[in-house]
Amino acid sequence: MSTVGRYLKKHTEALVKDVGIEAACELTGKSKATLGRYYSDYPEHADRFMPVDAVAALEEAASYPHVTAALSELKGITLNFDESRRDNAPRVGGVNSDVIALSQRFAMLMAEYQQSIEDGVISANEAKRLLKETLAIQQVLIDMKMHLEEEQA
Repeated sequence: MSTVGRYLKKHTEALVKDVGIEAACELTGKSKATLGRYYSDYPEHADRFMPVDAVAALEEAASYPHVTAALSELKGITLNFDESRRDNAPRVGGVNSDVIALSQRFAMLMAEYQQSIEDGVISANEAKRLLKETLAIQQVLIDMKMHLEEEQA
């Protein structure tokens, strides 16, 4: 089995154990044996991986998106897991409120940048504040993207 395959199976097992085997069976409609095959490292199960819809169902119930994080790591992508946004509640507002929020966040970023660059050097603490504002802008853009996709549907 490839290194990637072993890595994904390890994280699939962590996902199932996070949710609990009984709950995982209920959420996915799969048996314990089938779920076990998805993370088994035996050669006869080397080509069996959990379907993406089952991963999504389990990650919704899990404390952490184990498989999604593993896939992103394999591609060199870093995820920012925001525990406060786990509930997948409907996003309030719409594109117009997102544009306003984006403008406000960008203004805050520029103000933070102006203050940070006054002495010609951005300190570690100033960089952390700039990063925080950048991540806030990123979240507003994600919300905007979701609103636009909802409107398109």
